[in-house]
Amino acid sequence: MAHRITCIDGDGTGPEIAAVMRRCVDATGADIEWEIQQAGEEVYEKTGTPMPEAVVDSIRRNKVAIKAPVTTPVGTGFRSVNVHLRQELELYACLRPTKYYPGVRTKYEDIDLVVVRENTEDLYAGIEFERGEKETLELIGVIEKLEGHRIGDDAGISIKPITETGTRRIVTFAFEYARANGRKKVTSVHKANIMKFSDGLFLDVSRDVAKGYPDIEFEDRIVDNMCMQLVQKPELYDVLVLPNLYGDILSDLCAGLVGGLGVAPGGNIGDEMAVFEATHGSAPKYKGQNKVNPTALILSAVMMLRHIEERDAADRLENAVAKVIAEGKDVTYDMKPHRDDPTAVGTKEMGEAIVRAMG
Repeated sequence: MAHRITCIDGDGTGPEIAAVMRRCVDATGADIEWEIQQAGEEVYEKTGTPMPEAVVDSIRRNKVAIKAPVTTPVGTGFRSVNVHLRQELELYACLRPTKYYPGVRTKYEDIDLVVVRENTEDLYAGIEFERGEKETLELIGVIEKLEGHRIGDDAGISIKPITETGTRRIVTFAFEYARANGRKKVTSVHKANIMKFSDGLFLDVSRDVAKGYPDIEFEDRIVDNMCMQLVQKPELYDVLVLPNLYGDILSDLCAGLVGGLGVAPGGNIGDEMAVFEATHGSAPKYKGQNKVNPTALILSAVMMLRHIEERDAADRLENAVAKVIAEGKDVTYDMKPHRDDPTAVGTKEMGEAIVRAMG
């Protein structure tokens, strides 16, 4: 029976890399029926929203989606297409593997880290109060009354909620992922030494959840120290679980260790639905030039195939990507030793090389 999967083409260079991704996935032999949907800035100009309800309904029906990069319109009041999807569909876990593939230009080798980021709480919950507004001044007065600390009247305020329920859910996800994928250690990352009632809660719940997984090593790290540790000795770490903001920052740091966002896949996963996506932007200035690297979205499709239990297809596709990168011949300009290398190929041509590598 075919897997029916929503594919959001995105905008900018999104449609180009989405087409190459579908070509590569189809070549694995996995039985996929694609339901193509549109979202982003161009859709906003036509419909007044960058994320039509039809797209969300498609994901709800199919349960699994893959999304090419989408531009969030600037100055429209629409916070982010990505944040909207995560909150609307309760995709509480952002999964970001960062793995070194021989042939990628980077100072590090043999890195295989997984970032598990909480997706729905923390400062990204969007609870904000604008400087000078009546509600903001009222809140400042309430804080002074309850806590005894006077915030300046010219402050903008963001609220950072971290719940026991949300934390237990994301830390359990990290341990279950580690167990299912043969991982040995989970590290909880926090700033509990300063934010004792939010990050402190995250740490306390992490320790409690860890007791139920005696087969997985557990430790914790303060977030600033974790950044230094990842630069100095990333080989000591395996699965990292973090609140939303720290997860956003450290996932990009980890991507930098293995060559950048061009080789960084991602998935947003909930109890019922999952949306996989490249983590880089839509690069509209390269639209239609057949120039951008399709690797991140193809590796996101590898994650998607594993999620739907098409593991043989996923392994074939990942191995083909690794082979093409290692050979270094049929790769886009950003994966060459010099970015102006005239032997660089286009987006479509790299995709065809990956298809050929699968035999």
